[in-house]
Amino acid sequence: MKNRHKLTEKRYVVPFVLITTLFFLWGFARAILDVLNKHFQDELHISITQSSLIQVTTYLGYFLMAIPAGMFITRYGYRRGVVFGLALFGLGALAFIPGNTFAAFLAALFVIGCGLTFLETAANPYVTELGDKETASSRLNLSQTFNGMGCFMATLLVGSFLFSDEKGGADVSVPYAIMGGMVLLIALVFTKVELPEVRGEECEVREYQPSTSHTSHLLPLTSLFHDRWFVFGLLALLSYEVAEISINSYFVNFVTGTGWMSKLDASRFVSLALVIFMVGRFLGSWIMRRIEAERMLFYCAVGTVACMVLTMLNLGTVSLVALIANYLFEAIMFPTIFSLSVQGLGNKKKSASSLLMMTPIGGCGFLLMGWMADHTNPFLPFVIPLAGFAVVLAYAFVSSRERAKAKSM
Repeated sequence: MKNRHKLTEKRYVVPFVLITTLFFLWGFARAILDVLNKHFQDELHISITQSSLIQVTTYLGYFLMAIPAGMFITRYGYRRGVVFGLALFGLGALAFIPGNTFAAFLAALFVIGCGLTFLETAANPYVTELGDKETASSRLNLSQTFNGMGCFMATLLVGSFLFSDEKGGADVSVPYAIMGGMVLLIALVFTKVELPEVRGEECEVREYQPSTSHTSHLLPLTSLFHDRWFVFGLLALLSYEVAEISINSYFVNFVTGTGWMSKLDASRFVSLALVIFMVGRFLGSWIMRRIEAERMLFYCAVGTVACMVLTMLNLGTVSLVALIANYLFEAIMFPTIFSLSVQGLGNKKKSASSLLMMTPIGGCGFLLMGWMADHTNPFLPFVIPLAGFAVVLAYAFVSSRERAKAKSM
């Protein structure tokens, strides 16, 4: 059991609080997609497979913009990266107002995805540096708790707005217009505040020195691929994103397709699941101040694999309970894998973060999940997140074993 460390230092409290507000914002923006799928299916008369382009387009923005975002933040700093990301986010949300076709909405979501990439690329590594490295996973999990709060608020408020009338007709531009205005105001606030640039610890064991000098921003990126633990963490995070985003995106379709509940009840139920997700991150942050992050990740990965198997078995209420319980187990995975992956990378954290923030492209896994739902049965598509969580389990097992080996030396 590890010693209890302070979560952060007094001089970093204000930056920590300010950056944590951003976690709420992108949680809200990403969770809207989970109810937007069903709304567009009903309003535009498209299939689950077609509606999955919502996720594909948004997370394509992450994939294409992650490396440029990392370069921008490395050159201009965290604060400017945050402001630029908020500006893109806000403008993309406001673009929903004139939009009246599916293609126009997809274009707006792509811009939002690009903006969110800047926010996440800046905020995730920044939080890990605001205190003792032993509590980096705990600190990031606490910030990610507010991400869960944003997800819960989005599905509850926007879901109630879109599905309050079962006949449909709600204007999807309304919640996006409100969100866009608020985001631009927050961007204005961040132009006036100071965020100290924290220099990460110098690299030691994990540092790879290329034979040529660093004359390009791309060289630190390529050198990261010589670090097998970082590459394994990158794969684990991609697999987690495939699982988590696919489940969230499919949830409303699943519980309505099985006839278990209405669209409005489904949006409320997914909100309940996201409350459990938020509680899971809060508990995870507290527990990981006392036990190793690798061990916690392993226990949770076992839980998610078990939940996916029970969900696929079509056991009625048991399957539904297992699906909800999965949100508790998966809650700590993203921040924990992220913090473990950048541990020991020192001043390469910004570059590493840009690569890690390409992993939400795993949301495109919902395209396959949607196709399976359209052509098989509602339960078989859960084989996709099951495979993703299995990779996380393998990463957690190997990481725990290596941690134990290092301690015994």
